Amino acid sequence: MRLFGLVGYPLTHSFSQKYFTEKFASLGLSMECSYENFSIPSIEDLSTLLLQKKFLYGFNITIPYKKKVIPFLHQVSPEVAAIGACNCVLLKDKQLIGYNTDIIGFEQSLKPFLKSHHTHALVLGTGGAAAAVIYVLNKLKIAHLSVSRTASDTGIGYESLNESLLSKYTLIINTSPVGQYPAITAAPAIPYHYLTSQHHLYDLIYNPTETQFLLNGKAQGATIQNGYEMLVLQAEESWRLWNV
Repeated sequence: MRLFGLVGYPLTHSFSQKYFTEKFASLGLSMECSYENFSIPSIEDLSTLLLQKKFLYGFNITIPYKKKVIPFLHQVSPEVAAIGACNCVLLKDKQLIGYNTDIIGFEQSLKPFLKSHHTHALVLGTGGAAAAVIYVLNKLKIAHLSVSRTASDTGIGYESLNESLLSKYTLIINTSPVGQYPAITAAPAIPYHYLTSQHHLYDLIYNPTETQFLLNGKAQGATIQNGYEMLVLQAEESWRLWNV
């Protein structure tokens, strides 16, 4: 039995477990492969997990460990080395090899929605998912500005967002967990009344399907997109890497 899983904390719900369980069934692999959730309170618990799960072939990583897992890896892909965030690990010859499949998932899902005026993007949040998003924006030559609750050398605080900025930054990507189930009435604190039909809002959250962030943008005429397709694409890339 080949075992795969998801490492994070807390894991109140898991797209990955359901997705891969159904995938294994569709491929006739239910007797050969399984996928479990590994909710560990500290990244230091990863070493114990690896000792306990003798048949673990690979695992995905979610909040809050996409950056914290790096010191545990023996090898990393060029993308992981560039952004310092990993969401997919292959176990091979007792070595942990780190990849970032968020990059592929985000790029491929975003491209069909891009218009010629989407030349500047606001990235809400500063975690591991934000690092993957910024990597793709740089690749696509889309200028970006990071936004978080506290201003820093690399970004601004939400209080600095105004009509002038929002008229320029017409692509807005939420990489934070704000608005995720069960806190579905929460939304990033941007001035939504400045949004127009020129804006595209992308929320990496997929549960609920339309977060308050997306609903607020939709009400202003903006196009909207959730993170479901990105999750499917990154999951498929993870499966490919686990079978190379």
